[in-house]
Amino acid sequence: MISGLLIMGGLGILCGAGLALASKIFYVYVDPKVEAVTGALPGANCGGCGKPGCGANAEAIVKGKASPSSCVAGGPDIAAEIAAIMGVKLEAREPDIARPGCTYGTQDADLKYIYDGVMDCRAAALLGGGSKVCPIGCLGLGTCVRACPFNALSMGPDYLPVVNVERCTGCGTCERVCPKGIITLTSNTRRIQAEYTTDECTAPCQRACPAGIDIPAYILAIREKKFGEAVRIIKETNPFPLVCGRICVHPCEFDCRRNLVDNSVAINPLKRFVADYEMNSGQRIHVPRGPETGKRIAVIGGGAEGLTAAYYLNRLGHESTVYEGTERLGGLLHTGLPENRLPRQTLEWEINGILDAGVKANLNQKLGKDFTIESLLKEGNSAVFVATGGWDTRMSEKDGDSKMLPGVQLLVDFLLKHREGAKQAAGRNVMILGGGKAALDAARLSLQTGSQKVYLVLRKSKERSGYSDEEIMSAEKESVVFFFESAMTKMLGRGGDLTQVSIRSSRADGQGEVILDVDTLMIGTGRFPELIYIPRMEEQGKEGWETVAPYPGPFAMEDIGIFRPGEAGSDYKAVVEAIGAGRRAANSVHRFLTGLDMNAPSTMIRKATRVLTLDKLEPVSTIPRQEMPELSPEDRIGDPSAEIALGFSEEQAVKEACRCLQCGLICYSRLQRIEHSAKAHSA
Repeated sequence: MISGLLIMGGLGILCGAGLALASKIFYVYVDPKVEAVTGALPGANCGGCGKPGCGANAEAIVKGKASPSSCVAGGPDIAAEIAAIMGVKLEAREPDIARPGCTYGTQDADLKYIYDGVMDCRAAALLGGGSKVCPIGCLGLGTCVRACPFNALSMGPDYLPVVNVERCTGCGTCERVCPKGIITLTSNTRRIQAEYTTDECTAPCQRACPAGIDIPAYILAIREKKFGEAVRIIKETNPFPLVCGRICVHPCEFDCRRNLVDNSVAINPLKRFVADYEMNSGQRIHVPRGPETGKRIAVIGGGAEGLTAAYYLNRLGHESTVYEGTERLGGLLHTGLPENRLPRQTLEWEINGILDAGVKANLNQKLGKDFTIESLLKEGNSAVFVATGGWDTRMSEKDGDSKMLPGVQLLVDFLLKHREGAKQAAGRNVMILGGGKAALDAARLSLQTGSQKVYLVLRKSKERSGYSDEEIMSAEKESVVFFFESAMTKMLGRGGDLTQVSIRSSRADGQGEVILDVDTLMIGTGRFPELIYIPRMEEQGKEGWETVAPYPGPFAMEDIGIFRPGEAGSDYKAVVEAIGAGRRAANSVHRFLTGLDMNAPSTMIRKATRVLTLDKLEPVSTIPRQEMPELSPEDRIGDPSAEIALGFSEEQAVKEACRCLQCGLICYSRLQRIEHSAKAHSA
């Protein structure tokens, strides 16, 4: 008995010693902060933070690789608790919410077959991409609903997911499991930065709009008499609905699918109606502002493009200030349009709305005279965006100066001054961008007046440049260096001096980036380039600057450099194009300052992009387009400055909105077709 106890006691001691030794050998240290953060997290393991679970996210937070607010499911209270554990300041974060991007369910869309298999969208997508004819449409089997860890999704009667905005945390689980990518996360800032792509459901009118307005959405809001909501939707991509509602060339109406039936929907007059509604109400409607970033950005130029850029920079959380060389904002909108097309009071109300949003403006401040790029950067601006307009803008300013940007001048100005007798040297090292035969003249004049090197950079090949072999050989003998199929990508400088220019070949097999010493850059177009100037610290510890080009817009046929083929070479043909360029410039600045990719989406819809669409519709009842009321001829004679187009009434606007087919990629409303068929049958 005693021996048994001794044996058992000895084994116990031996095992205990072994376990103690093992605990020392195999000990794994766990950071108390990781344990504390893990305890604060909700434990949902939803993956919304981008990590495989809450434990992995806790480790990332402690290591500084994730923000205390990275848990989208936890909300602000948990984020504050984690920030207190970490002893850091909590950064504000804009909430995301899921948004289905499909308009028509399987009972309304055209089908290739009836699916009767595993009730999972991922399984159905394996069979020819799913049952819908539309290659990107929602398959309606509810995979996203079952995957949502917060029960924020349900399937509606039209077999499309419905989001409960109170429950949705923006975790992104639905987005990850959708095989079609048709349900995505959205927010105010995401919509400001959005570009239409080939993998989303878009209507022809949307794709045609240079500003990128969600046209079907605001027309649907008008149909439902939600006029304020329609204004908000428009202002997500266009802060000038009053102006565009009066003078836009409305390319959207040319692409409207109702043209296949009768006449296009009066898209632009509908925009004007809700913009007038906002103005007449006296209540400003703005896109909600994103979290403060603490960044300051200067925008040079108070025309449509500059004001648009400043507005969206403000909405993205930055502090933006416009510097305008004249006594008023608006640019050509003030000087180039008659009162009876764009009343000055209307324009002023729209511009004041941008200032009301928080944009600051400094008037009678000329670049190169009252301030410089260098001075703006030294004042603490994180970036400077240049939107000084084209030739028409310069001609409208009596004392316009071509020497505004460091080391940059227009080729035409250089040649005109020499023809007037000026013999001033262009610079020591000169680069000329484009300019045709005039560029050769400028290159020779530069060499004759003391320039040591002249580089001629052309986007076209040698064969398509327009120069003969003799002209090229002659110029090369005079020390002109040609760079064919190349584009300028960046300028570098210090203070008020340009020091270097970076160029890159546009050919796939061409050489990479080449940096050349250049102190003078001549532009062969009618406008200064739209560039973003940012601070740069040089190796010697001296402060300098460099430029970044905004990402290409839908008209660009190439992505590299500035003055891309297809983009504006002088003033924009329409104000809506300038507005679109301003928004993209703001997005480019924001992406740079927040460390995001500055390239345009690889699937962004361009002017030359081929997108699936329709060339005919099934029978849809014809509905007359509402006519715009106009001032009588007698009243026009009595007051020539009175506005001619008077705008839709509410009744007209709602009737016209009901004409919209609410198109998707290839789908459209069948209600009018059904009503038409029912009437024909009863007859």
